[in-house]
Amino acid sequence: MQVPSWEIGRALGIPIRVHASWFVVFLLVTWSLSTGYLPDNLPGLTPERYWAMGGLAAILLFVSVLLHELGHSYVALYYRIPIEKITLFIFGGVAHMRQEAPTPRAEFLIALAGPAVSFVIGGLCFVVVELAETIQRQHGLQGWIMLGALLGFVNMQIGLFNMIPGFPLDGGRMLRAGLWAWGNNFYRATKQAAGIGLGFGVMLGLAGLVVLYGSASGGLPTSMASNGGWVVVIGMFLFSAALASRRQAVMRQALATVPIRDVMATTVTSIPSHCTLDVAVNQHFQSYGYGGFPVLEDGRLVGLISTVEIQSVPPSLWPWRRVEQVMRPRSESLVIEPDIPVMHALERMAREGWGRLVVMQDGEMVGLVTHSAIVRYLQLRGFPRR
Repeated sequence: MQVPSWEIGRALGIPIRVHASWFVVFLLVTWSLSTGYLPDNLPGLTPERYWAMGGLAAILLFVSVLLHELGHSYVALYYRIPIEKITLFIFGGVAHMRQEAPTPRAEFLIALAGPAVSFVIGGLCFVVVELAETIQRQHGLQGWIMLGALLGFVNMQIGLFNMIPGFPLDGGRMLRAGLWAWGNNFYRATKQAAGIGLGFGVMLGLAGLVVLYGSASGGLPTSMASNGGWVVVIGMFLFSAALASRRQAVMRQALATVPIRDVMATTVTSIPSHCTLDVAVNQHFQSYGYGGFPVLEDGRLVGLISTVEIQSVPPSLWPWRRVEQVMRPRSESLVIEPDIPVMHALERMAREGWGRLVVMQDGEMVGLVTHSAIVRYLQLRGFPRR
């Protein structure tokens, strides 16, 4: 079952989405601040005031996470890397990039941009807090000073944590950039950086277990038990993310040596451009069960039509709409040669939003390569579906 997420706006043209798990951590942060941190450090206020301040602080913390991800995205866009979306979730946020960085330098700068934004926000918060402390007696700014100090401290923590040299954290991506530049092998650098990420995940998990044991045995304050639990969870998350990244690097390296002709379907059914949508649905989509077909006009490839384009037209209009009116027209991104590595096809599909590419050689259509065919190829060779 897929956990839902919701779009809440756009920044730099990028959709910003909130994962359902974000609400859980938002409530936990608000509760911990309003019932513990704020009453202990700012006594004498009403419960309603504590909850309002806790909610505001939680929102500002996640705004900081969003700015961190926008830092990555801004530099990625500079290098013409499309950003599909930014998602805020239980462990912070992630910018979904449709392709890898083109050079080690680009990879390093993209990774560095996020922590740099966090450090700048943290530094500005501390400066504002210092200025506010000089006038707090006259204007009663103690509550705002505390929130500013908390925001500055957390941003510094975000920046420092992400600088840990374990992939896929930002520090691990910077390490991968260095290893990539040194060995001139992107996939080997990814596997090496992910291996270090696995080690840091284990270390964090063990450190969290030590804190939990110390709290349970009385060697540490019982209030630190929750901190130990969070460290264990973060360690597990880092370990699983690094393991997935390592497996993905192995898969990508394998696909980088496989030509498209080994994966493509050589028996290709096409649809005439002048046929109506109801004919296309009844005689092609339903009969063959494929998700898309090349579109020909006088024997020439003119586009591609898939279920996405079909669904954009109400069924009542299918008898009066022709395929050429709704198809995606032919472009350079739709056509690929059979000797190109499969990895290049996957990257183009992700970048351009195609689910399939038409394979052509010497001006003739010789096959069709689809995302599902690549997945089946990997499954038959023991790679997991994800």
